[in-house]
Amino acid sequence: MANPRRGSLQLQNPNPNPTVPFPDPSIPPHSPPPPFSSRALSSSLSSLALFLKKPTAFPFLLSVFILLTWLSLRFHGGGGGGGGAGAATRGSAARAVGGGDLDVDANLVRFSALGFPSLIAKDHRGWLLDPVAAAKGAGLRGGALDCSLPHVGQIRPGGLRGNHRHHSCNETLIIWGAETKFRLENADMKNKGFAEVTIGADEVAIATSPSGTAHALINVDLARSTFFLGCQDTSISPNSSNTDYNVWKDL
Repeated sequence: MANPRRGSLQLQNPNPNPTVPFPDPSIPPHSPPPPFSSRALSSSLSSLALFLKKPTAFPFLLSVFILLTWLSLRFHGGGGGGGGAGAATRGSAARAVGGGDLDVDANLVRFSALGFPSLIAKDHRGWLLDPVAAAKGAGLRGGALDCSLPHVGQIRPGGLRGNHRHHSCNETLIIWGAETKFRLENADMKNKGFAEVTIGADEVAIATSPSGTAHALINVDLARSTFFLGCQDTSISPNSSNTDYNVWKDL
């Protein structure tokens, strides 16, 4: 008599020796993605160059320029300080025209007049400072001890002020408004006897001229006027006995 249980087992396993498939050894199981080829990089750069040549790229470039300008102003503007500018470092905001070392030789420190907050501007209204306190806070030597004799003035394009040497007072100057050259007598400057720097139209400069030191301001701007505020610590009436005039003949 046939065993029905044995027959059912044979139907469930008709192939007692199945073949197990093996992967092709020539194909790695997990191939890494192909490296980024130089041809793809060249193609990407070419596409970018073509895009930048199109008129539609102008808004994109303008946005990048505005962003970089904003970052530059934020970087150079510094943190929250106030009108005293006591945290300023000499030449920290110097333009390439003048340079930090030349600013030191000219007894001058400068700040950007743009953006806020900055060392001299607390808010959007603009900059505000005390000339005497700002000069002392910036570490400038030989400035006015107080503002016994204040004076404020304008220099139109091509104009000159100063070019004299006071023997009886120290003076502190605030200069702004236009591209302006500031010259200060300095015996340490070989072959010239003076230091000269250029203040930008978008800068505010604080300068000091110790007693017995000549100074001059020259407006080299093509259109804008230079404005300045001077503080002398002695009330004097300039005359030939206490002031030397026309110190530099080339001005």
